[in-house]
Amino acid sequence: MTSKKDMRRVDLAIPYVDPPKDKNDADMTGAMSSTMPMAAMFTRNRMIGWVAFVFSLQSWLGETVEQKKTATTPAYMSVLMSLMALAVTYLPIFLPPQPTPGGSVATPSPTSSP
Repeated sequence: MTSKKDMRRVDLAIPYVDPPKDKNDADMTGAMSSTMPMAAMFTRNRMIGWVAFVFSLQSWLGETVEQKKTATTPAYMSVLMSLMALAVTYLPIFLPPQPTPGGSVATPSPTSSP
């Protein structure tokens, strides 16, 4: 039979210490939350706009004190930018573009000649 005695030595245990973070690490969440709203406005894609809004909201709510100190713009600005991107993508629904006079000229369909 084996004994139930714990053979581990407490004096040899090494406590875990987080490795120091590099100061030069790029903030990928900040870059994505600022470029996705621009992509949504340029393409007028609503799906990119909603993803940009959710992504920027998550990065704003998950912002640490260190990120607040080192950030060039506050995180709530990316949330406002993504809301503006959503407004731009949904703008044609509420304010449809006006037809230009002479812009929609009907072209004759090609017909076979006899």
